[in-house]
Amino acid sequence: MRNKIWLSSPHMSGNELCFIEDALNKNWVTSQGENIDEFEKSLSVLLKNDLKVCALNSATSAIHLSLIILGVTSGDEVITSSFSFCASANPITYCGAIPIFIDSEKDTWNMCPIALEEAIEDRISKGKKPKAIIVVHLYGMPAKMDEITAIAHKYEIPVIEDAAEALGSTYKGKLCGTFGRFGILSFNGNKIITTSGGGALVCHTQEDKDKAVFLSTQARDNAPHYQHSHIGYNYRMSNIVAGIGRGQMEVLNDRVEARRKMHDFYIRIFKDIDGVEVFSEPTQDYYSNHWLSAIVVDENKTGKSREDLRMAFLEDNIESRPLWKPMHLQPVFADAPYYGTNISEKLFDNGLCLPSGSNLSDDDRLRIKKVINDFFSK
Repeated sequence: MRNKIWLSSPHMSGNELCFIEDALNKNWVTSQGENIDEFEKSLSVLLKNDLKVCALNSATSAIHLSLIILGVTSGDEVITSSFSFCASANPITYCGAIPIFIDSEKDTWNMCPIALEEAIEDRISKGKKPKAIIVVHLYGMPAKMDEITAIAHKYEIPVIEDAAEALGSTYKGKLCGTFGRFGILSFNGNKIITTSGGGALVCHTQEDKDKAVFLSTQARDNAPHYQHSHIGYNYRMSNIVAGIGRGQMEVLNDRVEARRKMHDFYIRIFKDIDGVEVFSEPTQDYYSNHWLSAIVVDENKTGKSREDLRMAFLEDNIESRPLWKPMHLQPVFADAPYYGTNISEKLFDNGLCLPSGSNLSDDDRLRIKKVINDFFSK
């Protein structure tokens, strides 16, 4: 069988091992050390605006901590995007709260501002003003942040910005992860840069970062013995893992550029194939890292489905994947309120994520192109 072409595999810089070895040599292998400090500092420098960054073991943990700091508790309601990975919604349930799902809009595939305001007004009319809004930048594409933040400000609801897929993306020149009360970053193995597994909580104040560090290290009180006045969590990133992150930060710009070139590669392939739309920025206000390149296939025009193409890739040992299944269609969230139409459902039915890794070779691209051309020429 031919070598597998992955959807989005880790891509090392070459310097990660130096930082890992340094941690081992200095015996800083737990949740303290120079690698954590320097990794957080490099992220703060990147994001600017004097933001504070708390490195954690996952983006899911970061969302959970942001909800706790905002005071979300059992019975509260939190609004979030339906068209996303489950990690955007699961932490709401960790708090005993109820997720309120919002449909996408067609321009960016992200949270629809119209449906968002409809949901807020309806929940308030029912006596349940939402405690937070979790907006997702899907596949690296910035959401309509001007409209969403204006609505959030109007109703005085804090925004948590899930930029797990959007490190390096910007909206009107401002980096994703810096718009909300909190920003969320992911360094999972398939992301733009990786720490193998990990995430970060972006805070606007030192007080919020200190709370996050406290809660993420088991909420230990300042005492000579182990004393706890709050429930804590084992969420802090390890100093070894942070060493991988330091090596990855050195090549972040290169990784974004490579992903964007993969998007351009697909634009060229599909430009003459009627019925296939490549997911792209709607205007110059948006700059996507194109973490994953994606397409929507119109079966009425092509005579072929998204699933047909996925299977053609699979026959050549090339990984592709359907777009996210909306959360309001997931069995575990079957009873959760949902606002919108069926935009996210249509995207799920007809959309496909394509191999997008920054480490794909020219030979890989030739294989991908051949499968696509052969598939649509039949």
